Order: sequence, then C-alpha cells, then structure tokens
Amino acid sequence: MGLFYSKSVVYRPVNDINLGSDSTEIYLQANVKAPRMTGILVMIFAWFLESRIFGTLLMYILKRNNLIHKLITDAELEEPPLYVPLHHFEDPKEQETKNLDSALTPPEKVQLAVNCLPTHSEKALTETKDSFCRWTIMDYYKAYSSGDITPTMVAERFIAAVGESSKPPFRMGFFIEYNADDILRQANESTLRYQKGEPISVLDGVPVAIKDEIDCLPYPTTGGTKWLHKKRPCTDDACCVMRLRLCGAMLVGKTNMHELGTGTSGINPHYGAARNPYDTNRIAGGSSSGSAAVVAAGLCPVSLGVDGGGSVRIPAALCGVVGLKPTFSRIPHSGVLPLYWTVGMVGILAATVEDALISYAAISVEIPSYQHSSIPTKINLPLLPSTKSISNIKLAKYGKWFDDCSDDIRICCSHALNKLQDHYGLQIVDVTLPELEVMRLAHYLTIASESYTSLDSFLQEKNFAEFGWDARVALNIYGAFSSMEYIKAQKIRNRQLQFHKKIFAEADVIVSPTTGVTAYPIQDDTLKTGELDYINGAALVRYSISGNFLGLPAVTVAVGYDKLGLPIGLQFIGKPWAEATLIHLAFAMQAICVSDYRKPQIFYNLLRKD
Repeated sequence: MGLFYSKSVVYRPVNDINLGSDSTEIYLQANVKAPRMTGILVMIFAWFLESRIFGTLLMYILKRNNLIHKLITDAELEEPPLYVPLHHFEDPKEQETKNLDSALTPPEKVQLAVNCLPTHSEKALTETKDSFCRWTIMDYYKAYSSGDITPTMVAERFIAAVGESSKPPFRMGFFIEYNADDILRQANESTLRYQKGEPISVLDGVPVAIKDEIDCLPYPTTGGTKWLHKKRPCTDDACCVMRLRLCGAMLVGKTNMHELGTGTSGINPHYGAARNPYDTNRIAGGSSSGSAAVVAAGLCPVSLGVDGGGSVRIPAALCGVVGLKPTFSRIPHSGVLPLYWTVGMVGILAATVEDALISYAAISVEIPSYQHSSIPTKINLPLLPSTKSISNIKLAKYGKWFDDCSDDIRICCSHALNKLQDHYGLQIVDVTLPELEVMRLAHYLTIASESYTSLDSFLQEKNFAEFGWDARVALNIYGAFSSMEYIKAQKIRNRQLQFHKKIFAEADVIVSPTTGVTAYPIQDDTLKTGELDYINGAALVRYSISGNFLGLPAVTVAVGYDKLGLPIGLQFIGKPWAEATLIHLAFAMQAICVSDYRKPQIFYNLLRKD
C-alpha cells in the first residue's frame, strides 16, 4: 500500500494564512530525491524511461518521492486556475523617474535612458583606482566618438577572441554560431556613420550577443539542438532584436544554451559547455549560459537571454553580471521559440545596471492592458543619480527562505543587504511566504507541460534520437504530466499570486539571494551526455520561480564572492510594471559593491589602445 499511496494535502484558504513574521507556517525545503547521473547512467535512465512498462513505473515513483502526488496531484484547492500571469496595469507611482513615451523610436528611447544615467564625475565617486570595471555601452560610444577606436577594430578583436576562446585550453563554448563576415559588415557600416558624425544611438557599433532561442538573421535558431532549425526556419529578426538593430547595435552571433532550456547548468552535448569565465572548470549556469559568459568575459557589454525558470538571473549571478527579467509581456515575444509561453520572458544580461537600463529602454514596449483598459502599460525609467526614492522603499524578507543557501551566499548577501540598509535607511519587513516548495513543483510541472506541448509537432522518432541524453530524459518526464495535474498547478499559481499581492501591500520589493549555490564543477563525463543533477538544479532555481510563475519583474546584481572566488548575486523581486524601482535598487547596490568587483580569469579587453 505504501508504494501506491501518498497522503494528499488540503490547502487552507489564502485569507486564513498568516504572512507575518510570527506565522506558524512550516518552511519546506526542496525535497529532491533523484541521484546525480552522467555518462552511461544518463543513457540507461533514458532507455528505462522510454520503456512503456518501466517508464510508467519510474515516473510514478519519481512523482511520489518528490512530493508531486502529495502536494499537487492529489491536493485539494479551492482557488480557480490562473493560466497566464497577465497583470492589469496599475501605475506603481514610482518616484524620480522619466516616462518612456511610446511614440518615441528605439534610438530616441535609448537617448532618454542615457539622460537618466549619472555623469562621469558622479560615476567616478563610486569607483576606486584599483577596482575592476567592465567596459560599458557608454565606454564604447565615447571611444568610437573620439576616433581612438572604431567598431571595425572592435569587431576584428572580437572575432579573434572568440576564435581563441573556443580552442584548447579554454574551450569556453560561448557561441553556437557567429559569422565573421556579417559582423565585419555591420562594423564597417557603423564605422562610416561615426566618421560622418552620424551614429544612430549610443548602441551604434556596440557588440550585442543573442541567445540561440531568439530569431536573429542571418543565423538559424537552434534552441541548442541539432535539428529544430530545420523544422522551424528563421525568416526574420525577433521584435527585440529588430529594435536593437534599429539602434545600430552590432549583433555578433547566437550564444550557447542548455538544450531547449531543459536544465540549469549550460552544459550542451552538441555545442560544448558554456564555461564560467571566473573558473573555466565550472558551469556558467543556464539556460542562458553563453549570454552570461560573453558579458562576464568582456566580449559584449550586453546580451539577450530568455528566462523561463531563472534562465537569465541564474547565469548572471553565477558569472557576476547583471540580469534583468521584466514583467511578463513587457517585451514582445514574437520571434522567440515558443517553448513555455506562460512563464518565459526575454531578459537582459549586462555588464552594469546602466547597460541593462539602456537595453531595457531599447527593447521594451507599451502594450494595451489585458483587461482592455484605456490605461497603457507605461514604462518608467529611473533617474539613477537620484537617491531620495530609495530611502522610501520597503524590502520584504522571508528569513527562513533567505537563509536556505550555502553559508558563503547567506553571509555575503546578508552583509550586502545590511550595507544597503545602513546607507539608505531602508526599512526591512519580516514576512512569511508560504508554500514556496509547492510553487517550485507547480512551476516545474507547468514549464514541463508547456515545453512538451510546444514541441509535440516536431517530436518524431528521428528528432527524438537527435536530442542529447539529458534532454531526452527531460522530455520523457515533461510528457508524463496529465491535464488534471496541469490545472492544479495553475490553481497553485493563483494561490501564490494572492500571497504575493498581500506581501506587496506591505512592502515594495522582495529581497533574496539569486541562487542557493555558486557555480559547481563541470565533470568530464557530462560533456557527451549532459548531466542529471536535480539537487543542484533545485538549489539554483530556489529564488527564481515567482518571477516566472507569477510574471513578476526581477533583477540580480553581483554583491561578492565565495571562498573560491566565485560570484554571488542578490535578487530584488518587484511589483508588476515596477522595473524602474528594481533598477534603481540594483544601481544603489552596485555602487556599494563595485569597488570590490574582481576580474575573471578569462577576460578580453576589446577597447584597449594598442
């Protein structure tokens, strides 16, 4: 009886649950029961899952042991399902901002963002002579405008650097594909514009990389596979890419990613592992692994990723860069692989918060409110030199959740938060966020079901055989959830959104570490098969889920390093449409920590003066 029976949960009404610091709600840690597997073990496990008899039994045991039966399948909930986390627009009434007029062109929006940046003298006050700083968009623009450096020179250095980094001993695995001729063509056109004194915007000639989940001509969109681009050809730029191109950005190729976004390590058996520039023997994180690594290594000040379960913020934190995931639907999703349409979102990885702000202005778009209100989803940009509004922000902190990470991360993030509080007088509100592990499982069930459904028309036996072994396991698991389980997961989505709304009635932002662990080692036996490491995976996504499942904006900023010198990120999660508040907070945090930033082992200085 014990094998086939699991006691179900009857969830109490939301209004009966205390979300205060004195709540008696139990914090349930991730209950992951799955061994780490690599090499031949991954292959054997995939074969068992694909067996009709053994596969069904294995899936039943996996669901039961990982509490999916107890917390979701057999659970009783009174909430109706919420299928898409679209938020009615309510003006967050952010202070010290500029409104981004929807009538402006992308270059005009970029210029408005530039007007929100601190001056050079203000920026200098936050940096020391010995601190490490990556080159920013404005550094490229000033170098090009002075004539000391040209986009063509940067393009040539970029091509040489990528070629060097892809070979032994580095084997960084930054890109799935880049086209030297196309990069040089863009660079030469940009160089001519600067020579005429007519750059399109500050992004003109600035190298920007695109995750291979986003359409960008002249490249195919593989999604990290060897075959998907043959079934779904790329015929045009994605909307976000088109807007960057209109600003003159130099689009330098398609970055490596975890195959179909099915994991968090960034190890791809087809295109190699995207390695961490701070330690090439460790993961960059995923699934937007290459996009984070190229920014960390100095090859680009900005790249685009897609965040379906922390896939922008996780690699950003592990690689020591900024990761911004806007509110669901803030950035048009046309031209992005429709792998998970209710949790996925185009996001930005950047060298600095200022670069994230400029890129956000370029690609974000006002959309009609989903309730057909006459109020558009207006976009605010923060005036970064101003700090008055920072002092008025209330930060919600759930202590048990915040501390559920490695000691190095807990100490580092607590120290950074204390410094931010001391510097600006921020108020921290102690709260309880119930059922976070339930939300993680419900999100996993949702992203799994949506991914499997979106790929259904392509999943012929031949294509299935072309997957990496870890992706094959993932797809077999993804296809094992029922419609009833999916609907119950959406009931949990509704329930969690109500919890978060109550928290946001008391505070402006939720603060947490970005990941539960820092970058872990790449084992040699993972390179051909990928790996199954659900324990580390759960630790990496621990703080990311609400941003995706509930469609909330979030940003991560580097705040320090562990004992091995690996980066640590702190995350701010905001109310819907309140990106300006998050960017303002991240900028303040960056200013406090920037003097301690460290140069990675692999770093390319593309603006050097030879």
